[in-house]
Amino acid sequence: MKQPVQPSSPRQHIRQHIRLRRRALTPAQQQQASEDLLTQFQQAESALQARHIALYLANDGEIDTRPLIAWLWQQEKSVYLPVLHPFSKGQLLFLHYTPATRMTTNKYQIEEPRLDIRLVKPVHELDLICTPLVAFDSTGQRLGMGGGYYDRTLNRWHHERQGPQPLGLAHDCQQVDVLPFEAWDVPLPEILTPSCHFSWK
Repeated sequence: MKQPVQPSSPRQHIRQHIRLRRRALTPAQQQQASEDLLTQFQQAESALQARHIALYLANDGEIDTRPLIAWLWQQEKSVYLPVLHPFSKGQLLFLHYTPATRMTTNKYQIEEPRLDIRLVKPVHELDLICTPLVAFDSTGQRLGMGGGYYDRTLNRWHHERQGPQPLGLAHDCQQVDVLPFEAWDVPLPEILTPSCHFSWK
């Protein structure tokens, strides 16, 4: 269940509060959440129709995406992971990810595929971008870690409705009543949690 966070709270305070909340989940709760998220994903039309899907590996208490990735491989769908762009600050590349992909650790201590230009998938050729988030509210506003990587990636979709659709993934405990937002923030049309499928299409 969501817990109240005051609308007037600074964004950084909300980040710290929700990150502590999700890190407090037990291993058993995390495992159950990842299984329930997969069930929600398997029922989401936007996910079922997609063939080329960008995901991410969980970090800092985020919901575990590995069962979801394994299921997508079983369905013969293509999975891509974000990589920090080596030359364009604040930008992401998406690389094809398979069980044989060689991995490395980026500056945020997050695992990512070792950069290989042959594996890069242009963003406009993706069907769906599953986005991490720290917190979300009842209107689809998303609060990320503050780097702006996904806001930049989704900018064209936000303004022109062109390119891959975003789909937020989160624990139920990451929902708050109201999020303060900035002009550059990209609200999400859909968010999946272990218990709910939110849609603002």
